[in-house]
Amino acid sequence: MDNAAHIYRSKKGFIIYIPLVILLAVEIVYVSTGQYIPGLLCLAITGIIFFPIFFNTYYAIAKNNGTLKVKSGFIINTSIDIETIKKIKNTRTIMSSPALSLDRIEIFYNKFDTVIVSPENKTEFVAELKSINPAIEYFD
Repeated sequence: MDNAAHIYRSKKGFIIYIPLVILLAVEIVYVSTGQYIPGLLCLAITGIIFFPIFFNTYYAIAKNNGTLKVKSGFIINTSIDIETIKKIKNTRTIMSSPALSLDRIEIFYNKFDTVIVSPENKTEFVAELKSINPAIEYFD
């Protein structure tokens, strides 16, 4: 990661804890009933898929090259040229995205591209993007 980048961690809403609680409950049931292989499978799913997303979802703004990097686990790793961002608006959509909360913002860039993110400090995040590209429209 570039040293000049400012990293914004994803806000974690209650909704992200639901799959974790379900997986852990299933693991406990399997282990308590002596079914160790299915219990290990649930543990593997939690460790390999869920935890990297839970602990490694962030958005990095690099002022030196004007890019926004969106990272979520080992699946999503996107770079967006901040100069191509047209508008940002608040949303509470449940659409799948690199956002761990329903308190989200949708970023419109290029001609038809969008990404939905949930930075912990939305106000600071949007202000920093606008400091690089003042033409960005923000709809609350």
